[in-house]
Amino acid sequence: MSESEIKTADAKKSSGALAFQIFCALIFLGMIGMVFTNAVLRYAFNSGYPPSEEWARFFFIYITFFGAIEAFYRKKMIAVELITDMLQGVSRKTVAVLAHCATIIALAIMLVGGITYVEQTFDTYAVATHINMTWINITLPIMAAASMLLQLRDLFGILRTPAAEFRKAEK
Repeated sequence: MSESEIKTADAKKSSGALAFQIFCALIFLGMIGMVFTNAVLRYAFNSGYPPSEEWARFFFIYITFFGAIEAFYRKKMIAVELITDMLQGVSRKTVAVLAHCATIIALAIMLVGGITYVEQTFDTYAVATHINMTWINITLPIMAAASMLLQLRDLFGILRTPAAEFRKAEK
């Protein structure tokens, strides 16, 4: 790959990442705005706006699942590495492969369950906003599918890496 092709690929990655971050920021700001507005209405007028509570809940669901995709993309998931930090070589690589396989299986279960749940909510509407709940619940299978693809990418990277490169963690 030439240097210009690498720069073009990096620019596409960064513009996609920037667009995703802007999307997540807008969702988060929408959630904060809805909660703040409703709090002001309750304080000032002793009455809230019920759809704002529902919208805030929907935004929270979106930011949770899309934030999970971001965590998988940046490899910032919560992990307990007490034992794996003591391993090296083939044993550390084996544990990494097994961990990724277990995560992929869990995500596959979430994907299948999420699709089933979305199918069950095709005819369900939110009480205050009358939004079809499919648009809210679709975030679970989207997160599971995207995270599974990211885990598969990482698994193939681990499998291609020689075991000798898996060293003990430095303290």
